[in-house]
Amino acid sequence: MMPFTYERASNPAQATGAVAANPQARFISGGTNLLDLMKLEIEKPDHLVDISRLPMATMQDTAEGGLRIGAQVRNSDLAADSRVRSRYPLLSQALLAGASGQIRNKASTGGNLLQRTRCPYFYDPNMPCNKREPGAGCSALEGHNRMNAVIGASGDCISVHPSDMAVALTALDATVQTIMPDGQTRSLPITELYRLPATTPHIETQLAQGEMIVAVTLPPAPPGHQLYRKVRDRASYAFALVSVAVVMDAEGGQVRSARIALGGIAPKPWRAVAAEQALAGQQAAARSYSAAAEAALAGAQGHGGNDFKIPLAKRTLQQALATAAQTPRA
Repeated sequence: MMPFTYERASNPAQATGAVAANPQARFISGGTNLLDLMKLEIEKPDHLVDISRLPMATMQDTAEGGLRIGAQVRNSDLAADSRVRSRYPLLSQALLAGASGQIRNKASTGGNLLQRTRCPYFYDPNMPCNKREPGAGCSALEGHNRMNAVIGASGDCISVHPSDMAVALTALDATVQTIMPDGQTRSLPITELYRLPATTPHIETQLAQGEMIVAVTLPPAPPGHQLYRKVRDRASYAFALVSVAVVMDAEGGQVRSARIALGGIAPKPWRAVAAEQALAGQQAAARSYSAAAEAALAGAQGHGGNDFKIPLAKRTLQQALATAAQTPRA
């Protein structure tokens, strides 16, 4: 691990100012991803700003009937909260599927959203990787790419975003709240937080240097049934081959509305808007689910080792929709 200096921030202004002043500085909270990357010398910050003690570890109901989740809320606490389990069970399911209990006890809400890809070539400093070293090339394109993206990728990067929680929050229409080094705040729909790789895969989000996530806000609980389905190599802690987050309101054999997000297949949590549109107003039946799945994966392209993800994603989405439609309304 490279040498670095450390400070514990006592307020958001100190934290954002310290990181804004030094391009090689990083925020650290739980450290469940950053410390691993530092040990491998993939991340080489020369200064760490500890934000884990900032007053951002609470959850509050909003005036609109939603829920505001502080960036320092631990994944275990979020998954266990009674409001989340009753109003946003999709989020609780995704968190419980996302990591071991030990990691959930340490990982923070903000850090979970900003974890970096687990592409094996990103983790191997001996292999070319545009995300790690811009202009080096993408080893995964013709290498071992079983876990890589089939949609939203580019010729410069086919890595996937690893967060289960982010997929659930995407289906729930979450908003990410941030604070800038100058004290200004802004709100970003989670669908706008992440950038697709295009020709700059090393730039992963819309956040500026020193901009810090302070909270995630959920709108009022949506009508219908919520479901998170994750397909992985083993039932214990493992990243998704494919995951599906579904919020579907179906009654009387007809789909009123649907929200769908996919994980494990793209460089960001993938909101399947075309599938949602294909379902709205249709019969809650296998034919409709099949059409939605085809719409969701339209344009998907495998790279040899990950070709199987395309039919797997379609089947997983169809199964999730069928399960959601058959679940009795609360």
